[in-house]
Amino acid sequence: MRKNVVFRLWLFLLIAGLLVACGGTETDTGSEADSDGETAVTDTTDDATETETDSGEPVVLRIGWAGSPDTLNPGTAVLAEAYTIFEIVYDSMYQLELDGTYSLELADSVDVTEDGLVYTYHIRDGITFHDGEPLTAADVAFSYNLYATQEDFPFLPVYTEFFESVEADDSNNVVITLTDAIPNIESQLIFLYVLPEHIWGGLEGAAVAEFENEAMIGSGPFKMVEYAQNEFVRLEGVKDHSLKGPIIDEVVFQTFENQDALVQALRTGQVDMITEMPNTAVASLRNEENIELISGPPLAPSVTDIIFNQTLPENCPPDDGVCTGHPALQNRSVRLALAHATDKQQIIDVVLLGLGAPGLTLIPDSLGVFYNDSLEDYAYDVALANQILDEAGYLDSDGDGIREMPDGSNPLNLRMNWPSDSTNAPRMAELLAGMWAEVGVGTQLQALDPDALTSVCCPTFDFDVILWGWGSDPDPSFLLSVMLTEEIPTGNSETGYSNPEYDALYQQQAVELDQNARIDIVWEMQRIVHEDVVYIIPFYEQSVQAFRTDRFTGWQTDAGKVALEDPSSLLVIEPVR
Repeated sequence: MRKNVVFRLWLFLLIAGLLVACGGTETDTGSEADSDGETAVTDTTDDATETETDSGEPVVLRIGWAGSPDTLNPGTAVLAEAYTIFEIVYDSMYQLELDGTYSLELADSVDVTEDGLVYTYHIRDGITFHDGEPLTAADVAFSYNLYATQEDFPFLPVYTEFFESVEADDSNNVVITLTDAIPNIESQLIFLYVLPEHIWGGLEGAAVAEFENEAMIGSGPFKMVEYAQNEFVRLEGVKDHSLKGPIIDEVVFQTFENQDALVQALRTGQVDMITEMPNTAVASLRNEENIELISGPPLAPSVTDIIFNQTLPENCPPDDGVCTGHPALQNRSVRLALAHATDKQQIIDVVLLGLGAPGLTLIPDSLGVFYNDSLEDYAYDVALANQILDEAGYLDSDGDGIREMPDGSNPLNLRMNWPSDSTNAPRMAELLAGMWAEVGVGTQLQALDPDALTSVCCPTFDFDVILWGWGSDPDPSFLLSVMLTEEIPTGNSETGYSNPEYDALYQQQAVELDQNARIDIVWEMQRIVHEDVVYIIPFYEQSVQAFRTDRFTGWQTDAGKVALEDPSSLLVIEPVR
């Protein structure tokens, strides 16, 4: 899922990742400056932010972030913040634990046929939706079939690719029959949130994708109370949840204009936890009284990418495509030169203050054995970059410092965009502009709000270069899928890249049951993409979050992965007494 860089995905998604939200102008929806220049935060909790349980007031956790869900519809959501909310409002067949393993959630057992083609899940008894209606196998089957048949859903249909049929029987079982045995059924089901058929079943055609889902009836441990886009999300804990009721009464996700405002709100106690912060704040927060920082790899592996629009005219989506990308970016030599002109270590030192490692492929190093660490990165070499462009015929014929196309037309001035809620991207854009200028490539820098950025990205392809990123699944299939030719018109492909050999390898790895053989295929796919310079991956960033130690206790800080907004923490934290 797309993250708000750097974040979308989560997923989120998580999952966060994930994944994780114009024009250089920002509107503060969660805070405003008073006459003294201090940050005043809009009160969305009806004076219920105090957590003194003896007073009888609700126990309210306030989480600050710099983004906001783009929609409450799980089928059309793109941004990581949306998936963070989905994770605690909805249930799915599996949940991902902090140690990277899966456990059954909605089902209490699963049976698999010897050929691996049929999975029978027995849905737990006693599960209800937030409106009191029972959740049954019929709701699960309905949801999976809905995701599989909605062409307007950008992400979730990918997870149903190998579903031949999904049916509910009379014993509250969900029977999934596959076209081929696959190695990763767990990762295919964790984001297929179960929707109530009695609400969604009445929608048809375009109405499904257009459904705003304001009531957001799920079956998870928190339920929707109030939502104001770009302001806040207020959720109430389901104390009598059949699986995992939280201790706290409410959680409010508060949107702030930027990450500096987040840090100030944490310092003053206006929020209890923040999901992100500028790296410049890390050192000072480490010494702040009543504040604890946690840093490390994110629960949802994440990746930041420099995206090149390389869509060929014959691949421009006929319905939605604008395809205004600079034609020079369709030439591998130009992309290769820009890779050699990019000093990743300087970006890490200046933008991340060292809190990251050089990136290599779209499959991040945190995916373990699936990450191809045998590839050799393109060294930072300005002289070589200039040589490559010279030999390819991209010359500066008029001496203005900007190269032109080989026929002397269309100067290499590239539009560079990024999400306006990103702290890292503006400085990275400035650095890239300076680096690329040394090889005669100009840039026009502009931040866009995430919705606007999504609209120019894909499948419209109305851009040249975008700085963004992804929150990854625990399995590499989703990230690998965004480079498929068939995903160009769906909105999943952000580059317009097309390679038949790559497409064929994707299908092979998707059904390869031998782990080592699958790893070999995934490594080869990364080699192809690296050789074709589809992206520049500048870094893999550590996740840094912080919470107030004088407000709540029980945060999961020693699991090796960072995700304080994950249910693993939200279900167990309690007020400091």
